[in-house]
Amino acid sequence: MNPASTPAAVEMSGVSRTFGSVAAVADVSMSVGAGEIICLVGHSGCGKSTLLRMIAGVEPADAGRIALAGHEVSGPSVFVEPERRNVGFVFQDYALFPHLSVRQNVLFGLKRRPAEEARRVAGEVIERVGIAHLADRYPHMLSGGEQQRVALARALAPRPDILLMDEPFSNLDRGLREAVRDRTLSLLRSFGTTVIMVTHDPEEALSAGDRVVLMREGRVVQIGSGYDLYDRPESAYAAEFFCAYNKVPGVCRDGAIDTAIGRFRRSETFADGASVTLYVPPHGVSVAPDSGEVAGRIEGRTFLGEIEQLLVGVDGLEEPLRIRTSIRLPRDTTSVRLSITEPRLRMFAQP
Repeated sequence: MNPASTPAAVEMSGVSRTFGSVAAVADVSMSVGAGEIICLVGHSGCGKSTLLRMIAGVEPADAGRIALAGHEVSGPSVFVEPERRNVGFVFQDYALFPHLSVRQNVLFGLKRRPAEEARRVAGEVIERVGIAHLADRYPHMLSGGEQQRVALARALAPRPDILLMDEPFSNLDRGLREAVRDRTLSLLRSFGTTVIMVTHDPEEALSAGDRVVLMREGRVVQIGSGYDLYDRPESAYAAEFFCAYNKVPGVCRDGAIDTAIGRFRRSETFADGASVTLYVPPHGVSVAPDSGEVAGRIEGRTFLGEIEQLLVGVDGLEEPLRIRTSIRLPRDTTSVRLSITEPRLRMFAQP
């Protein structure tokens, strides 16, 4: 089959869901390719989990259409029951059955298959996920990372076309979370599984997904690769969600932005006299004792291991600049010079 003619794994058009007067999801349209890993991200209450549940069919849509692999499963006159959508789901708390062993939990989703086939499929998935040594244990005997792998095996056993994951790593300690996430996503890629994962963690979204979908108040704000959203945010909201930018006020004059830290070429269309906020990332400022265009004074410093975070006051700015640097300045240094090193500064109109 020509890849260009292959239907998207998930196609949503104008999907909405309202609870009372609150629009949990508002007019969302997007397409997910087969084998793609998508991260839905946004602050709590932005609608990402509701959108996931509508794809699964456990939450009805009030408007719009949802198609899976080219077959409409939700629309004005269509609703396919969740059990007929061939969609797997991994919940935040894993939702393992406490009275069933690991093997029995994995077998649970295979009840409609002949017993011998179910045992074979369960054994294959258990082996591939790397939990064969846990097969006869019960959930209370497992660590958080082990429970997560069991939940993943149970969801993958029926061979779903799409796997939906709602905050699947949030219950793990930070150090364990990264290792489990990397192993899980590597496994899912080897299966060729289409994945839509909800997270509230910006770093996780940027690193885990082929594409990131940023949501706000039920709407999609921006879709793109992690690099797109981090390097080229299309709004102040997107910029601030993924990076703790320094926000420097400025004014447009003669095709440039005048600020307390210098004059910068205007990268957007603003009228002369317009008030603009310059977004400068913490790593986009170099600091040295005696070289740089802007004078500053160190007002605070925090050692973070490989880097140090400095708070540097600059005349004309109400808030100090937050700067992250790998250069170790002497502890008694108070006066410094600054230079802007980030060439892709973002500029947005002040509200």
